[in-house]
Amino acid sequence: QVQLVESGGGLVQSGGSLRLSCAASGFTSDYYSIGWFRQAPGKERDGVSCVSSSSGATWYADSVKGRFTISRDSAKNTVYLQMDSLKPEDTAVYYCAATRSRVWVASGMDYWGKGTLVTVSS
Repeated sequence: QVQLVESGGGLVQSGGSLRLSCAASGFTSDYYSIGWFRQAPGKERDGVSCVSSSSGATWYADSVKGRFTISRDSAKNTVYLQMDSLKPEDTAVYYCAATRSRVWVASGMDYWGKGTLVTVSS
């Protein structure tokens, strides 16, 4: 059974940094993408970043390019999201997700974590 467990959320001031972790287990295939979505109150769940487990290729939403960095530790089956220069508009629940699809959209995910809250104060 696939499990995704997020950690690392919290409260940070504007301009600060946080690192989220997603520990993955139970995958039987190497061919999947894993990464992050976020959902602010009253808004849709949007893609933030993902990485292909096979090629290592990465994708970022325009709103986080240059500020967020996704990485993975294959030995630990863990994916990280380093978030720098945080802004109040980054405040959201951040969800780890994984899919065998090539499209990074919420409706296409096969697996979800329970989420971790990130709050950025101004």
